[in-house]
Amino acid sequence: MYLEKFKLTGKTAFITGGGQGIGFACAEALAEAGARVVIGDRDSKVADSAKESLKAKGYDAETAIMDVTDTRRVAEVASDLVARYGNVDILVNNAGIARSETPAETVTDEHWLNVIDVNLNGTFWCCREFGKHMLNAKRGAIVNVGSMSGFIVNKPQEQCFYNASKAGVHHLTKSLAAEWGARGVRVNAVAPTYIETPLNAFVKSNPRMYDAWIGGTPMARMGQVDEIASVVLFLASEAASLMTGSIVLVDGGYTCW
Repeated sequence: MYLEKFKLTGKTAFITGGGQGIGFACAEALAEAGARVVIGDRDSKVADSAKESLKAKGYDAETAIMDVTDTRRVAEVASDLVARYGNVDILVNNAGIARSETPAETVTDEHWLNVIDVNLNGTFWCCREFGKHMLNAKRGAIVNVGSMSGFIVNKPQEQCFYNASKAGVHHLTKSLAAEWGARGVRVNAVAPTYIETPLNAFVKSNPRMYDAWIGGTPMARMGQVDEIASVVLFLASEAASLMTGSIVLVDGGYTCW
């Protein structure tokens, strides 16, 4: 009974930024559970490489080249997938950027707007366009990738723009959950700690920052992409059928201190 709730056989899942890192791990987790996965990415080479990797394991995977800040393209991809498969049952909004280590007083308009546009606006555009179809079908699960940075202020790196964008993602998640809960669409978010990805590889050559990150984490380590993808799989599945509006911290205890 219980293991069946985690199975996604017959469902279609779309993952933004699904070509690498956390996004790719999410695509792999959902595919392993039986879903048809569509990797959304603005880099066709990265997306194609991810697709081939999944196909080599026998999973049903395809790609859609898309920039989450392009509202017309987002709407086009959503409509196309629904026309082909009847519905997109799962949306994982993973695409995001950081551009950290910039003090607030030196942040340019372009820098601020770019991070907000990708992380917050892009998440909303995808929720809006895919959500329309989910609401019509009266079913669907959306999982947004927020951050522990939506709860705390990171140190030593300055990143007010990133923190604000992720706090926005969290409250957007709750707002959509409240609006759409009675209409069959669940909206939750996962809030990761520092994850060991190519994007964060630089920290190991920065002892001051690495010590701050690890020293502030009760589990005394960075997270792995599969540890985030496992929570995304849970939130996307029927195992989380009574959950909506939840922001699930997966932070190794970082926010405890």
